[in-house]
Amino acid sequence: MLLGAAPLRAEDGYDLWLRYRLLAPEQAKFYKNRATELIAGSSTPTQSVTRGELLRGLQGLLGRDVPLSDSVTRDNAIIVGTPRSSALIAQLHLDTQHLGHDGYVIRNVVVDGHAATAIVAQEDMGALYGAFHFLRLLETGQAIDHLDLHETPRVKLRVLNHWDYLNGQVERGYAGASIWDWWKLPDWRAPRYTDYARANASIGINGTVLDNVNAGATILTSTYLQKVAALADVFRPYGIRVYLSIRFSSPIEIGGLKTADPLDPQVQAWWQAKADEIYKLIPDFGGFLVKANSEGQPGPEDYQRSHADGANMLANALAPHGGIVMWRAFVYSASNPEDRAKQAYDEFKPLDGRFRANVLVQVKNGPVDFQPREPFHPLFGAMPKTPLMTEFEITKEYLGFATHLVYLGPLFEEVLSADTMAHGKGSMVAKVIDGSLDGHALTGMAGVANIGTDRDWCGSDFNQANWYVFGRLAWNPSLSSRAIAEEWVRMTFSNDQAFVKPVVEMMMGSREAAVDYMTPLGLLHLMGPGHHYGPAPWDASESSADWRPVYYHRANRQGIGFDRSRSGSDAVDQYAAPLAAQFNDLKQTPEQYLLYFHHIGWDYRMRSGHTLWYELVAHYTQGVDDVKRMRQTWLGLHGYIDEQRYEQTAAFLTIQEKEAQWWRDASIGYFQSISGLPLPPAYASPPQSLQYYESLTFPYAPGFSSW
Repeated sequence: MLLGAAPLRAEDGYDLWLRYRLLAPEQAKFYKNRATELIAGSSTPTQSVTRGELLRGLQGLLGRDVPLSDSVTRDNAIIVGTPRSSALIAQLHLDTQHLGHDGYVIRNVVVDGHAATAIVAQEDMGALYGAFHFLRLLETGQAIDHLDLHETPRVKLRVLNHWDYLNGQVERGYAGASIWDWWKLPDWRAPRYTDYARANASIGINGTVLDNVNAGATILTSTYLQKVAALADVFRPYGIRVYLSIRFSSPIEIGGLKTADPLDPQVQAWWQAKADEIYKLIPDFGGFLVKANSEGQPGPEDYQRSHADGANMLANALAPHGGIVMWRAFVYSASNPEDRAKQAYDEFKPLDGRFRANVLVQVKNGPVDFQPREPFHPLFGAMPKTPLMTEFEITKEYLGFATHLVYLGPLFEEVLSADTMAHGKGSMVAKVIDGSLDGHALTGMAGVANIGTDRDWCGSDFNQANWYVFGRLAWNPSLSSRAIAEEWVRMTFSNDQAFVKPVVEMMMGSREAAVDYMTPLGLLHLMGPGHHYGPAPWDASESSADWRPVYYHRANRQGIGFDRSRSGSDAVDQYAAPLAAQFNDLKQTPEQYLLYFHHIGWDYRMRSGHTLWYELVAHYTQGVDDVKRMRQTWLGLHGYIDEQRYEQTAAFLTIQEKEAQWWRDASIGYFQSISGLPLPPAYASPPQSLQYYESLTFPYAPGFSSW
């Protein structure tokens, strides 16, 4: 394929999807003729980074500098800006009022008799987003002769949640330590912070929560707020606001008060003074993220107050400054042993309409905990008077960590396209999130970041795709995860269709493969407790029942699955009536959620005509076979990309195949010991005894903290 070609330059993944490598000769020639000069202002920090990004991108892609100009002197100039910042753009008389703060238009126009491409926005940030979009068109080889693109984000707050501790550890992070070097801040502002901001702005992310939701109070001390302010300064030109996870008991721990009761006037005054202090340092501070009364974290329920009481107290302190509260709905405790999946709904549904206008309730995509597959959270569609933002996990806590190739776009898309039926057919989760279903202007989407100090940022090249797809879907939840995957592959690796097509197919099938070899047919939470690495469906060691894998699958000699029907925990009735009826009916329940909603016999006949036991074994085996195919596909792509990134992916796919086989064998061995059934014909027995798999321990698995 590449006989006579120059060796591909080694790459380490640091440049992400912003590589701006020289295009193929014919393609570069085509675009050179359509980028003859650049007219872009630099009178504000954001204008300056916009112009710099275009110069950098065009030089890299075209192999030559594009000259700067103050006026159109030839055909095919690129003009960037707003009507206020550019007289040339003002004379185009484009309607920019509807674009808001972040929207933009990319259009082929005529200026002073010359053809040109205009990237136009109402505000500087929109122009920066438009510039990144234009460069994306070139990187992916798109036509640019008849452009008339209009883009506005459908979600207002598009936020990364960093689960980073101040000591540098990243909980559930598999790409090294935290990129925030708190020790050297505020005086040393590492260049990586700017590269982080660039990457986020390129996909529309406009907020970052710097610290872990299991927050300590130290982040709110004056010393650390100075460090936070330094990061905010770096991020500001890229339109990224900083947020902080806060500990609800901070007034006691650093404020000297004896209580953190949200209705106590002294507590309220403390938070108001703290908000004033923060905004004096960081005028565009975003607000607070709060985990309260969950997993041992303090909260308003410690004082017999509601989540709304706690959120509203903080919201009142932030409101004069334009700040918001993101109050997490991930709550559970041992006091509700019936069904952990019901607890968030039970606590938050009665509070609908009781939150202040600047409060978003942040809800995980599913009712349990970022599993390979679970149904959408029943709170979506159930709180019409309250803005809800979804929380996805970009880092792969339950999906093989950094070494498994699992593209999360299909998972995100599956959730966003799910129909809540809250207002009848067509009430998709995406419409809840973007506010269109119930008329909310304050909207948001959060993603738990997978970023660390590894040179490739995310622990592997393919993990970068999950950061990328989150940003793109946060901008527009209706985008296709397949189209985003193709876009990412072209920008990250190659535009060669012989490479792009098989890699996109690999990515699109990877999540389903992981579900099959880990938790098929609606099973979930079968991972080793604590670190969540590897299979442990037999484990009952945790002190809390709902941390134990056996709690979730409930396998016995009669069958397997968690009965959430009306004859069980009745979790089905937390969904809208049509869905509740469907999920309650064993015959109507989608088989991908079967064991999530029902406990059924091993000999139950599936739609295929096979028994449940047969299908379970078949799915586990299919997952392994799919990983084998992924690995073989990749082995056939040698030579299309640089050797360094190719070899790392090949090595990681080898690990994934080995661990998928481990998942299959350990799980089948355990469930066979429970069911007492022989393996179906033609399916291989596990090569080791069940006792062997049960004996494996991983005390130093990465990304885990005992808090």
